Amino acid sequence: MARIDFHSNVSDKLEYVCRLSRKIWSATKEGDSVRNIVIVGDKANLKKLDELLWLFSGTDFLPHCFIEDEAAAETPIVLTESFSSPAFNLVPHTDVLIHIGNAMPADIPALVGRFPRIVEVVTVNEAERLAGRERYKAYRELGHELHNFDQSKS
Repeated sequence: MARIDFHSNVSDKLEYVCRLSRKIWSATKEGDSVRNIVIVGDKANLKKLDELLWLFSGTDFLPHCFIEDEAAAETPIVLTESFSSPAFNLVPHTDVLIHIGNAMPADIPALVGRFPRIVEVVTVNEAERLAGRERYKAYRELGHELHNFDQSKS
């Protein structure tokens, strides 16, 4: 079973994903292989996130690229619009998936079979909250371990 974390009531999704990605990526212990991250979302948000990951910190470098890039297989953080693109199935990343979109993954069993940890980021926007609730129900119905981290007090 996959561990699925819902980070809810996030005020600035893209800034939050930058901080979360930095935390996950930098948590690698010396001698361990780097934990790879796949971030799935809509094109407009991914373009903004791409820019923000470059500018996010003056001291941290978060190596990333879009999944179609020829370096995607070797880059720790990859960005993609779709769970079903051919590139999604080809990239070897299998550690952490961060979902910043509203779309329900079409094949949840395959997704949780591939990624032992899935993070769903849900903002305070009502449409995103409703979509997040639907995803939460779908994961719960499949029997996955769910954790909610309410960011409204952050």
